[in-house]
Amino acid sequence: MAGDVLSLMTGEVLEEVELSLGELCRSCGVPAEHVFELVEQGVAEPLGRDPRGWRFRGVSVYRVRCALRLERDLGVNAAGAALALDLLEELERLRARRWRLED
Repeated sequence: MAGDVLSLMTGEVLEEVELSLGELCRSCGVPAEHVFELVEQGVAEPLGRDPRGWRFRGVSVYRVRCALRLERDLGVNAAGAALALDLLEELERLRARRWRLED
């Protein structure tokens, strides 16, 4: 698992990897309280109900890091970062669809 987390820290997102709350915090350099806020806004979706047992998929590292950059660089709050992430993902889906239709 430590090797998987290291891979995540170097930029490789592994979809099949699951991280604990502590591992996600360390991978993103953010305190748990901030992750709680991002979860509340839908940036990351934990598996499980109890935060002590939460597990996060590898894509959560990407989403949390993007949200942190949006907060830092654009000054948006967690809700704004969540909205921006959703819109960016929708834009990527539409671009992929257009690309498939053009072929």
